[in-house]
Amino acid sequence: MTVEQEISRDGGQAVVIGSSGGIGHALMDNLRSRGAFSRVTGFSRTGNPALDILCEKSIAQAAAEIAGRNEPLRLLIVASGFLHGEGMQPEKSFRDLDAAALAHSMAVNAIGPAMVMKHFLPLFPRRGRAIFAALSARVGSISDNRLGGWYGYRASKAALNQFVRTGAVELARRSREAICVAVHPGTVDTALSHPFAKKGLNVRTPDEAAANILDVIGRLEPGDSGGFFAWDGSEIPF
Repeated sequence: MTVEQEISRDGGQAVVIGSSGGIGHALMDNLRSRGAFSRVTGFSRTGNPALDILCEKSIAQAAAEIAGRNEPLRLLIVASGFLHGEGMQPEKSFRDLDAAALAHSMAVNAIGPAMVMKHFLPLFPRRGRAIFAALSARVGSISDNRLGGWYGYRASKAALNQFVRTGAVELARRSREAICVAVHPGTVDTALSHPFAKKGLNVRTPDEAAANILDVIGRLEPGDSGGFFAWDGSEIPF
């Protein structure tokens, strides 16, 4: 049984949020090319309809569209994220901390995915397998932080991990087979990480990263719900 068949063994839809980004687009291609789901839908700011991770109304509208199809939602991946841009860069020191930049990181990396959980997780069927995976980052691990820096990105990904963990607890009460996890995709050749990719790092293509993510998702069991996993399947401490 393939990874996609394992995820979709009960039939249904797959949704990727942040589908215009490097990893999100590759996830869409991977899922569509293998044809295991009844439908694969991507949402992004540039899509039609558009989903802006900063706009709860657009998230709710996207969820309503999925709900209206009368097909169960079996896989939901949030692949959106923010590290730099719009004049903002990762902080090297606490002297670089800026309230507006911190708020933006929290809004994109943590609050936006939390609003996705609010509107999409109720669409998961009560019976059968369903998986929510949010792309996080190893630097969001508090216990693994030995280098410092990147205050806003680290804190926002740590907050995302807590949203995922808390959502997993609630989700388990309504569906024994539902799974809710955070996944670290590794260093990928995308616009988000390219400026910070150092020589010697294992930098993978978006297609490779997408395949790795789906492999990890496909091996998950309900007992893994609430966990934080790397692209190679290893568990990352919070």
